[in-house]
Parts: sequence; structure tokens; C-alpha cells
Amino acid sequence: MNDEYLDELNLVGDEQDAGADEIEGPELYEHFRFVVDPGQAALRVDKYMQEKMQHSSRNRIQKAADAGFVHVNDRPVKSNYKVRPGDVVTLMLDRPRHDSTIEAEDIPLNIVYEDNDLMVVNKPAGMVVHPGAGNFHGTLINAVAWHLKDDPRFDANDPEVGLVHRIDKDTSGLLVVAKTPEAKSRLGLQFFNHDTHRSYLALVWCNFTEEEGRIEGNIGRDPRDRLRMMVFPPDSEIGKPAVTHWRVVERFGYTTLVECRLETGRTHQIRAHMRHIGHPLFCDERYGGTEILRGQRSSSYKAFIQNCFNICPRQVLHAQTLGFRHPSTGEQMDFTSPLPDDMQQLLDKWRAYIHGTTADTFAE
Repeated sequence: MNDEYLDELNLVGDEQDAGADEIEGPELYEHFRFVVDPGQAALRVDKYMQEKMQHSSRNRIQKAADAGFVHVNDRPVKSNYKVRPGDVVTLMLDRPRHDSTIEAEDIPLNIVYEDNDLMVVNKPAGMVVHPGAGNFHGTLINAVAWHLKDDPRFDANDPEVGLVHRIDKDTSGLLVVAKTPEAKSRLGLQFFNHDTHRSYLALVWCNFTEEEGRIEGNIGRDPRDRLRMMVFPPDSEIGKPAVTHWRVVERFGYTTLVECRLETGRTHQIRAHMRHIGHPLFCDERYGGTEILRGQRSSSYKAFIQNCFNICPRQVLHAQTLGFRHPSTGEQMDFTSPLPDDMQQLLDKWRAYIHGTTADTFAE
């Protein structure tokens, strides 16, 4: 569960004052249930639920409790209630849980390659890959379900087929979809063993002093923002190991176009790794990329940056290449996706800017 899920269920209404002593209210429906382990020490219920629902913030859980939606042993409790071994903790909401069945929807797909075992799709920025909280329709997998609706082997609701890996909603680029369980299992093993080849193009803030480098650091949830990932030391045992290789493709003085190659595929890996080394992705709001982190203080420069944000209003990240062995034939398959229009226009704008600026300007 995440904050968008809670928003959709109208838990932001602070005017509600439900609680154990309230008169009978609307019918409630169970959405989540947890039984507290026998060895659990006394812990506030909001903190307990936050640990169980890693995509949700503690603030939202507290609002749910204030609205009378957090129950322990069938009674609503406040967020400071301390759970005990054997307690049954439930999230009860005022409407049935959303039907998660994936429906086929007639949405255009940019199919780069297709055969009996798989599809390679070029996803546009702004499209969610899989239905989830706040995005139950219009996703890539809804479009795939429509495209394969006449294939008796493919069921979009069967977890043994479908997407082998994912990219963020506002990241564009290549994805592979397995049509059969065998294809998904074999492709998934390649991703797990890091036998695939993936590279991304990213525009990041600031100018690198080196031409290439390697970032190693575990990726885990940021304890201050559950919707953001954070980098932890490799030996910290917090998060999952992650390695990103980068090289400079083109320099723009205040920003740099880099190619990133992944050894691992963690959530927000490139975005978190680049922020960690002081180079947030350009226009990446969640990781600080919508601040002007380098450059002049003039009004004209600020206007230029704002125009750049308007041209490409998302993190500037594109999954450019994808390589793997075919799950049936073993043949090496390599694909390349051209830059989408918004990124191309943005880079052209930066090129025009630096060509009209003296080199001394960038010597900060």
C-alpha cells in the first residue's frame, strides 16, 4: 500500500473524528490484516503498520487511525496504541478493496520485436507499467493484455507470464514481456544472474571531473520518505546491493549527459545512486533535480532552466539498450531505442545554450 492508494480512499479528510466511542458509522471493509508475532515487543500501531506496509508513510497511517480505520481485535484504535503478541491488526476502509483484475485495454504499443516467446516494447514516459495504487487502468500491461487477447497461452492475470522487469512511470525505454512461463523463468534467471545488458541515458546536474566511474551502495527505503530510495554502505546490511557504471557522453557545463550500465536492477537505482554522489537527475523532483543546482543567478538563466523543465517535465532518464539471450534459441538479442522527442529537444536546447556561452562562464 502507498500514499496514492490512501489518497484514493479519501483518508485525507481531517474533519473526520471517528473513534471507539463514535456512533455507528458506514460499513467498513477489510483491506489488510496482520497478526502480531509472539515475540513482538510493545510497539506503536502506526510504526508497526509502517514496517509492514513499506510503501506507505507513517503520516498517512496516522490519518487512517484518526479516521477510525485502524482496528485492533475488531475495535478502532488511535495511532499511539501499542500492539502486543497475538493482536490482530486490520485496516478497515469505507469501500470494498479495488478489484485488481487486469483488463485488456485498446492502448497503442510501440513493439520493437515480437515472436512466439516474447515481446520487446518501447515504453513512453508517463505510462505506468503495471496496475497498482492510483493507476488501475491505462498501464503497459493493460495494453499488452489487449494485444495478446487472442493468444490462448497468455493470461495477463497469471504471474508466471508478463513483465520480466520494470522501469519507472516517468522513465522511457525498453522492456521485455514474456508470453509463456518458460520464457519468463529463463529470462528472469538472466536478470537475476546479471547476464543481461542494459544501459540508460541520463542528464544529470553538475559537471563530472572524471570520464567514467562506478557507484556501489546498497539501495533501501529512505526512512524519512518511504516513496524515495536511499543509498547505504555496501557492508551495512541495510537495503540490497547495487552497482551502477557510468561514463560521460556529452558535457553541457552545468549538466552532463551520461550513459549508465546496471549490474543490478534495484528500485530507483540510477536516480538514488546519482543523487548519492551529488549528481541528481535533471528535473527529478523526488530526488532534488528540480532545484537549480549549478549555474548563474541571472533571471535569464533561471528562465532558461524553467523552459528546460517545461520541455521535459520528468526525470531525464531513458532505457536505451537491452540485451539478453533468447529463452528458446539461446541467440543473443540486442535492442536500441532512439531518444524520445522530449529528451532530444532538451539536449538540443542545452547544446544551443553552451554554444552561445563562453567557456569562462562554466569555470565555477
